[in-house]
Amino acid sequence: WRNAFPEYGEKDSPGVCLRGARGKEGLTQKELSERTGIPQSHLSQMEHGKRPIGKKTARILGRELKVSYKVFL
Repeated sequence: WRNAFPEYGEKDSPGVCLRGARGKEGLTQKELSERTGIPQSHLSQMEHGKRPIGKKTARILGRELKVSYKVFL
């Protein structure tokens, strides 16, 4: 994916993965927020690389989005 999207750097990777996984499941940020208990504003910040995704949060997101939590780290 790095070759296809060179505009995204390593710092952007977790947010891009989060946005993609959420889109794959057809969820809005609000819906994901309701399912996980993570505030929608935090999800937005994570997707835009302005907030790190910690291991605990990554596990919650991975479980809900049906992907390995490691893609968010």
